[in-house]
Amino acid sequence: MSTLRERAVRIMGVPMDLGASRRGTDLGPSALRVAKVGAALRGLGYEVQREQDIYVPAMETRAGYGSDDARFLAEILHVCEELAEHVKTALDEGTTPLVFGGDHSIAMGTVAGVVQHFAAKQEEIGLVWFDAHGDMNTPASSPSGNIHGMPLAHLIGLHGVNEALASIGGKMGVIRPENVALIGIRDIDRKEAALVRESGVHTWTMRDIDEKGMPRVAKEVLEVVNQNTAGFHLSFDVDGLDPEVVAGVGTPVPGGVNFREAHLLLETMADTGRMTSMEVVELNPLLDLCNQGAENMRHLICSAFGQTIL
Repeated sequence: MSTLRERAVRIMGVPMDLGASRRGTDLGPSALRVAKVGAALRGLGYEVQREQDIYVPAMETRAGYGSDDARFLAEILHVCEELAEHVKTALDEGTTPLVFGGDHSIAMGTVAGVVQHFAAKQEEIGLVWFDAHGDMNTPASSPSGNIHGMPLAHLIGLHGVNEALASIGGKMGVIRPENVALIGIRDIDRKEAALVRESGVHTWTMRDIDEKGMPRVAKEVLEVVNQNTAGFHLSFDVDGLDPEVVAGVGTPVPGGVNFREAHLLLETMADTGRMTSMEVVELNPLLDLCNQGAENMRHLICSAFGQTIL
């Protein structure tokens, strides 16, 4: 596999807020573009290709939200299927997909596209899931029916998930739980906690980070996602960060990963040269202050793509 520096970057905007109750994550891609992420990556020496957008319908244009236990399922499925095709094509053409969300339901499309690309070469990938939440509810366990709380459950094919959402990559459950690293969690629904424990994914809560320190956690995470894989996808939910770093999130939880810890985690990942793709989700500029959250994310994205101090 070529190193990140040898590959162009293809940025894709997915202005999705259908998976959440609180509006505004559909503006996340615009906020990151205003923060000039593309220009920053060019400054690191990357070729950043012309950006793409995935069409997402607005809530107001829908006749209803469908099922109470999986709101806007049909619309989210369609968007994720299209996103998967774009991500796979980007990788097939030798570029690195960088996806701007949108709520975290888009990850079902992003990860499925990455998996399809590597499956064609009979290879598998690991998954780093950076998040304050587990995102492992099923339609039956979810207290809200919001699909942005369910994507990881569908990606690993938990019992009780929606078959169509779980099969976007062509098979039920596109990624092995033993190659999934869930890091930064600190706000888990009661029923969801049992699902996480039984799933087989590897978890690092904020207590683990406090007790072990980020250098050790980063090392352990990379061991999990690189075990017998071609590399790893990074799904980065900004609410995994402490609200002091990014205030503009719909579901803020105090006590998250701080700015320097996040830099260290991402710098350590970049050192491996094995990140296949990245997405940034759940940024809500309506709840932010002067786009500061997106500005901070620009710096963190650059760390993930190899920016160093010297």
